[in-house]
Amino acid sequence: MPMLKFLLVACCAGVGAAFVVPGGSVLLAGSPTLVHSRAGRVLRCAAARMADLSLFSPGKTNLFLRITRKREDGFHELASVFQALGLGDTLVFSKLEGATQDILTCNVKEVPVDGKNLVRQAFDLFRLRSGVREYFRCDIDKRTPLEGGMGGGSSNCATAFWAANQMCGTPATEAQLIEWGAELGSDVSFFLSKGTAYCTGPNSP
Repeated sequence: MPMLKFLLVACCAGVGAAFVVPGGSVLLAGSPTLVHSRAGRVLRCAAARMADLSLFSPGKTNLFLRITRKREDGFHELASVFQALGLGDTLVFSKLEGATQDILTCNVKEVPVDGKNLVRQAFDLFRLRSGVREYFRCDIDKRTPLEGGMGGGSSNCATAFWAANQMCGTPATEAQLIEWGAELGSDVSFFLSKGTAYCTGPNSP
């Protein structure tokens, strides 16, 4: 799969993943409590315990998209800036003790909850790469438009990687999560970044 290369241009030291949202607020995904500001209000998604983790999963927009050249293989080299948004989904995660399969629910019936969903694929790949044999429940409160180009599925996937890693005692590094996320889609790596990224690479088939 042709991969996009990301150059992170927004930083937040020492907290793992962070998402910049409109108004200059920063959504921190490296602490047990996520905080972001929307319309002057501070919203908190607090994890009372690691077995019940509620996370905001932001959408994204392309601030610009430029074709830089046509390649000999017929693809085009692209350049773009991705920006995380304050619009997104809420995902609630739990670790299932003694379970042999994951559970996934969603408030939007058009969203598949079987193996086609990137959240389930993230859980499977996390177990494969980390060696951890835990299973999880994820309840998705979907707010991003389906197939609207905002990367909702990729964002959910990245959030699932981060949540699984946290609930299992962080067996994977941030760099490993980004690498594993890229196996499921180039946008997934962006959602494990700092919220703004300049990306280049060929368009996918």
